[in-house]
Formats: sequence, C-alpha cells, structure tokens
Amino acid sequence: MIHFLHGSFRLPAKFAMPGAGTLLVVLTGVFITILDFFIVNVAIPAIQRDLHAGAAATEWVVAGYGLAYGSGLILGGRLGDILGRRRMFTLGMALFTLASIACGLAPDAGTLIAARVAQGLAAAALTPQVLAILRTVYSGSAQARALNAYALTMGMAAVFGQLIGGVLIQADLFGLGWRACFLINVPIGVVALALTGRLVPESRPGASARLDLGGTALVTLALLAILLPLIEGRDQGWPLWTWLSPAVAVVLFAAYARRRHESPLIDLTLFRERAFTAGLLTQLAFTMGMAAYFLVFALYVQGGLGLDALGAGLIFTPIGAGYVAASLLAPRFAARLGRQAIALGGLVRAAGLAALLALVASGAAIGWLVPALVVDGFGMGLALAPIMGTVLARVAPHHAGAAAGVLTTAQQVGAALGVGIVGIVFYGSLPDGVGQAFQHGLLYLIAIALAIAGLVQLLPRAPGSSNGDEEISQ
Repeated sequence: MIHFLHGSFRLPAKFAMPGAGTLLVVLTGVFITILDFFIVNVAIPAIQRDLHAGAAATEWVVAGYGLAYGSGLILGGRLGDILGRRRMFTLGMALFTLASIACGLAPDAGTLIAARVAQGLAAAALTPQVLAILRTVYSGSAQARALNAYALTMGMAAVFGQLIGGVLIQADLFGLGWRACFLINVPIGVVALALTGRLVPESRPGASARLDLGGTALVTLALLAILLPLIEGRDQGWPLWTWLSPAVAVVLFAAYARRRHESPLIDLTLFRERAFTAGLLTQLAFTMGMAAYFLVFALYVQGGLGLDALGAGLIFTPIGAGYVAASLLAPRFAARLGRQAIALGGLVRAAGLAALLALVASGAAIGWLVPALVVDGFGMGLALAPIMGTVLARVAPHHAGAAAGVLTTAQQVGAALGVGIVGIVFYGSLPDGVGQAFQHGLLYLIAIALAIAGLVQLLPRAPGSSNGDEEISQ
C-alpha cells in the first residue's frame, strides 16, 4: 500500500484499463480521507498527553472530522456537477493537504480541533468527485473494474488505518510521534496535486447550472441534526436534544422536498429509480455493520486481550487479507450472480462473525480467531463493490456528482448510526466483561449482515434476466 501511495503501485492485470493513471490519482484521495477517520484512534492517548487535552477535546478531534465530512458531502458533490469534478477534486486535495499540515503542527487542542474540522470539509469537497469521475470517465466493464478498485482502496484504508497509525507512532519518525499520522498526508497530497492536471480529465458542467443556496442550507442543517446526536449522544448520556434532533431533521428534509429550484442540490427524481434507492439502503446497512465492527473489535483486542496499539493494528491484517482477496474476485462473482453476489457477501460475513462469536465465547486464544477474521473480510470485499455499482449504474452523467454525494453521505450516516447502536449494546454489557460485551456486539453485527442479504432482494432485475442479475457487472 505504501508503494501505491507513492505512485509506484501497479494494478493487477484484471484491473488494467485505459486511463489507469486517472484511477490511481483519484483513488489516492479516497485512501487518505478514509485513512484519517481511523488512523487518529491510535493517536488519541499521545495527543492527550502532549497537548494536555481533556476527554471532551479529544472526543472532538474525532467527531469534528466526521461531522464536517458527513454534513458536507452532498454539497461537495453538487459543486462538482456545477463547477467541474476535477476542479473540485483539486481544491479539496489542496485544502486537505493544508489542513493536514495544520493538524501536524497544532500547538494545542483547540487548534487541532479546528484543523480537523477543516480536514473534514476538504474531504467532503474531494470525495464525491471520485465516484463521479469514475462514473463519467469509464463505462461498461472498465467502470465495473474502476468501482471495484474504489471499494478495494476504501476497505484497505479502513482496515489498515489503525495498523498504519500504530507503525508511525511506534517508529516515531523524526521525533514527530502522533503528528506523523497527519503529516504523512502532505507528500501524498503534493504528488496527487502535481499529477491531477495531467491525468484527470475535467467533467464539464452544464452552463445553466447554479447552486441552490436555500436548499443547501436546509440539507446541511438536516444532516447536522442527524449526525450530531449519533456522534455525541452516547458520550453525553442521550440528553433530550439528541432525541429531538432527528425530528428536526425530518422537518428540514420535508421543507427541502417542498422547494422548487431550477438546479436543485438533490434531484429527488434520483429516488424514483429503484436500483438507486434500494442500493442506497443496502449501502447504509453495510456501513452500519462495518464501522461498528471495527469499533468493538478494536475495543475487545485492546481491552479484553490486552494488545497495544500496534498489536491491535496487526490483528486487523487477516481481515484485510480476506478483503483484498474478495475484492479481486468480486467482478467475477458479480458477472455470474448479479445482485446475489452482494447477498452472498452478507451471508459470508454472517458466517465469519458467527464463527468469531463461537470462538470468543469458548475463550479461544487469539491465533484461533484468524480464520474467522479472514472469512469476515472476504464477505466485506465481496459485497461492497457491487453495491456501489448498483447505486450508480442508472444515474445520468449530469447527476453523477450529486448521486455520489448522496452515496457517500449514506456511508457516513450509516457509520455513525452503526457506531451509536453498537455502542449502546457494547457498553450496556460492559459490566459483565469486555468479552461478553463483544459477544453481544457480534450478535448485532450478524443481524446486520443478514439484513444486507435481505435488502438486496429489493433491487430490480436486469431486463431479460432469469436469475436476478442487475446492471452491476457492466
């Protein structure tokens, strides 16, 4: 993965396609923005010591990024439709690089929190452009391979984020300590910016398109009303405002739906396409399970098995191995099984998690967990790429940015919702021990994996299909 980040990575032959340089550049943006969600977790203890930060401040080091990122994604996607996807990708990458410098040099907790919010806003400008560029630059089988590479990159960043952070802190490069977790983005961002103008084509926006400022305000506030209680509710003991906030979000979304604008932030006709809506729900469920799993598994291996940050990162490696293997095979499964490839991924995840549950309940040593972790990672990789192909397959090119913004927003909302729910389950069982709490969390995750297999059946069949295939293997 380090070779990938420094531009010497070569895609396997099955991913080779015209414009591979475009793919490598834009996937760099995906990798660093998702990496920054997870890499900071292992740096929190060192940040607390170095900056004398309290619990509330360190909580906002994590939450500030997620809140700014999740609430700005739809706006970022729409700005790409209006101003041009390459232009917004370049702007987002430049701002993300500058914000990473600010994070790495932060003299106190307040500065670090502000820089993390800036990072999240930059990520919201950058990330939707990637899916929109892949949707407009590639077509047919090349688009399916590009989306699969996107899924592979996203999963690798999530799975190995803690490992990379642990390695950087352990290595203490140039005496930087935790600051290296942020400053590592700087050379990556500079290289990506240097290559973007040469390798990434511009998607020209419609001349008459303009931003719906009123609609932007309504949607952004509604997303904040959804995300803030999910991120902050558990730690604050679920005060009254966390229960009222979702109702406020419903009112704001209803007000947006009643608006009329010649160039809406979200074209609601997108949701009339069953492939888009059902695929979006499936994506929501997937990220609910994935983010929640990474949280409770990290808590279990550190709090229950006593591993340090580096050891906890290393135990994620089997999950990554299964994920990579499945991502390489996913196009073949999707071509043969269509939507049922996603269902198979959900069932494989459920089997891996059930095996993990049995092993943990029996008190098995950590080495015995490895096969179950590989199976679980394989299920993740098998499901993710076909989901995204399904959501974007029938979206018109001029709506690609907005659709990508909705998709990536669903990922962030799903992640926050999953973490919120599993937090209630895990911490509610914690008095009985970390192992027992993890087992209860696994039961929730198994249910989510099975729900994915069920939600997939809502997807439409491709015309003339007799086995339920959709246009996800183009």
